[in-house]
Amino acid sequence: MILRDARREDVPAIVAMLADDELGAARDKIVDPLPQAYYDAYDEIAADPNNQLLIAEMDGEIVGTMQLTVLPGLSHRGARHAQIEAVRVASHLRGKGMGRQMMALAIEIARARGCGIMQLSSHKTRMDAHRFYEQLGFVASHVGMKLSLS
Repeated sequence: MILRDARREDVPAIVAMLADDELGAARDKIVDPLPQAYYDAYDEIAADPNNQLLIAEMDGEIVGTMQLTVLPGLSHRGARHAQIEAVRVASHLRGKGMGRQMMALAIEIARARGCGIMQLSSHKTRMDAHRFYEQLGFVASHVGMKLSLS
């Protein structure tokens, strides 16, 4: 398995993985062609040096995705924070160690980019994901909140 930067042509596969569960299906609808907004978002992420949209690939197949964002900050003595979002593994490979490999590589990338902290949020209903992240050493130290602006 390799973790690489996503390419524009990967966008349909990424959206399919984002929609491949109950929560994701309510947010991301698979239609052909995909709405331009997905490609616009990809273009914005790709142009931002503090963002990486990553693809896990195995034998030429896209099997996972995640977004890593480096956030400069003043807290923790000016430590950079690595924010991980939209972590997905192809449904047929869940529970087989792929997510663990992806997170290990993401942690390496974050360290190489000078981050002192890695953080993420996970929907409160995703209990399996919470256990997974705790096994990796993440601590549920904060309460996350969102405000929809649309």
